[in-house]
Amino acid sequence: MAQSETKRPQTRISGQTIINELIRNMELGRLEMGYSILLPCIFSVYVHPDDFARLAAVEDLIREDAGRALTARMAEWNGKSSRFWRGGPPKVYRIAQSDWWIELFADTEMSVPPGDVEIHSELNEVAQPGYRGVKTTLIGREPSVTAARVARDRGSTRRQPDKVFAVIRYQDDSGPQTYFVKQNEVSIGRGGDDVWVDLPLHTNDEVSREHLTLRRNPATGAFTIVDNSRNGTWLNGRKLARGAEEAVPGRAEIAVSQGLKLSFEARK
Repeated sequence: MAQSETKRPQTRISGQTIINELIRNMELGRLEMGYSILLPCIFSVYVHPDDFARLAAVEDLIREDAGRALTARMAEWNGKSSRFWRGGPPKVYRIAQSDWWIELFADTEMSVPPGDVEIHSELNEVAQPGYRGVKTTLIGREPSVTAARVARDRGSTRRQPDKVFAVIRYQDDSGPQTYFVKQNEVSIGRGGDDVWVDLPLHTNDEVSREHLTLRRNPATGAFTIVDNSRNGTWLNGRKLARGAEEAVPGRAEIAVSQGLKLSFEARK
């Protein structure tokens, strides 16, 4: 999704302008689901190298203020939705991670002109099926930073949690994949426009959009699995009862269809 807004070019870009553009990008990137509305929470912000050099000393302050501004706007929307929603409980605005991730980059390829800002955002660190991300610019032009470059820059700067609880390796239609479990609950399936999953599988509809859930007990570190699917889930060759929570050994093979198997390995 590419969006731009025509504004008068300026010779210098300010921290406030960047914050305003982050809020606009978040507004454009909303994903409405059945009971909630997800907002982008990962932002890669590209500026001209001259602008970056001038702002680098206050980058942490810009990031902090931007996070506060995004949180305030989300709270504002939640306040309004509770007052004006009709026809059922209001949908909650939320983000898929515990906090915002905002990073400034100098556009060393000189595709972002001075006084402009180009923002690329996602709902989560794992790209979701049916959601293409949001790209916005300040000056009226098409975004010029490539998706491959954004992925590379994010990969080299992401501040990941230190603790990895488990590793899931698999191969779907997009090729070999590795997923690091860093939270206590992981939803797995095909996902979709109105169904959020932590680990989206790019495969056929034999796999349900929300196929299974892995849960970790924070006190013991033990994992359990729940099958939520139409066509079933197998744990080490044994079909699970739908909706029943069962223990997962430290090493396990989880089959979600005839041709797609997840290799699970817990970490101490």
